[in-house]
Amino acid sequence: LTEEKDQLKNSNKDLTEERDQLKISYQNLTEENHILHTKYDLLKQIEWKKFGSSFYFFSTEQKTWSDARKDCRERGADLVIINSREEQKFLIDQEKQKNDFWIGLTDQDTESVWKWVDGQKLTHKFWKTHEPNDAYGQEDCAVFTNTAEAYYKTWNDIPCFRRNKWVCEFNLTKNQEPYI
Repeated sequence: LTEEKDQLKNSNKDLTEERDQLKISYQNLTEENHILHTKYDLLKQIEWKKFGSSFYFFSTEQKTWSDARKDCRERGADLVIINSREEQKFLIDQEKQKNDFWIGLTDQDTESVWKWVDGQKLTHKFWKTHEPNDAYGQEDCAVFTNTAEAYYKTWNDIPCFRRNKWVCEFNLTKNQEPYI
């Protein structure tokens, strides 16, 4: 009987500890949810457009690829990473003025190895025909252009020192802090 009593005490102790851990987890998730809703509400109020779990900032000025990325990072975001055909279509639909804009894709580290600004290798590809071609050995940054010959083929590689508009992306599910 004493042994059974000790087992019940231990079981009760374990369950109490587990309950306390669950309470802490619940509180943390509640706080995180509140923070995400606050970020979401703030981003909706300013010049960011929502698609999926991301918000996008479309610049009105022109900068080099590096300066555009710096601007995005100062906003708590980064140059846009295009993860799907749906996201590609969203960007096409948003940019009606036929302006080229920088995206977060480069082969500056290793020629012909295109990577996104977060280090991901390129999976979805929307290059224009015969691109990327690294013309004159200077084209290491990707630009999104609406002058494509086919609806989804909009990417071109150009020199990073050229000046273009750009698009920043802030993803709510990543651990980023937007600058408001």
